[in-house]
Amino acid sequence: MEEHNHPGELEPVQRKSTAAIVADQLRSAIMFGSLPPGSQMGEAELATRLGVSRGPLREAMQRLVQEGLLHSEPHRGLFVATLDAADVRDLYTARLAVERSACEQIVRHHRVEAVAELSAAQARMVSAASKGDRVELTDADQEFHETLVRVSRSPRLQRMAQTLLVEKRMCLTALQDKYPADKQALVDEHRGLVDAIEAGDEQLLLARLTEHMNDALDRLNGSLPR
Repeated sequence: MEEHNHPGELEPVQRKSTAAIVADQLRSAIMFGSLPPGSQMGEAELATRLGVSRGPLREAMQRLVQEGLLHSEPHRGLFVATLDAADVRDLYTARLAVERSACEQIVRHHRVEAVAELSAAQARMVSAASKGDRVELTDADQEFHETLVRVSRSPRLQRMAQTLLVEKRMCLTALQDKYPADKQALVDEHRGLVDAIEAGDEQLLLARLTEHMNDALDRLNGSLPR
């Protein structure tokens, strides 16, 4: 039977290790382009910038190697991954699989919560689009999909989605001036997902999600190296 926490109930304090905190910072720097694709991870410089010793830094970087965000080149060191067109196609194949499963859980078990939270996320997209702010719109898009997976309440789907969404943001950061060209279409696609959840129509939701992912991939195709 599922247990629910009540307001005011004491819960264990979650403490992150230094390596986990460093991994979070490196992941964010990769996602937002401060550490661009192809850049080398210089241990001495990074340890100084982060104010940590090399031990936690190395542990953090190995976590990102396991996630596929860094790769090792023999006799050269670690580098930020570079995504080509084939990588992006594979990324969207994996994203669709994860988010389809999240949508199934949402429609069957968490519709009310999902509609409330996703409507708020989509409203931020509307605001960003109305201002013509590409960066804010991309942030809101990212938040929408993070929320979609989180509201499924599946820790494993959330773990799988984390790296995929970092890779997605890497693409969008690199192509910030090109994507998305049609802001209103992007806003409408996300509204359509919320409407399908609210209607409790699983097949419509999955069809719209598939179309949304395919549209996003089409927008990215041709803008990345093959």
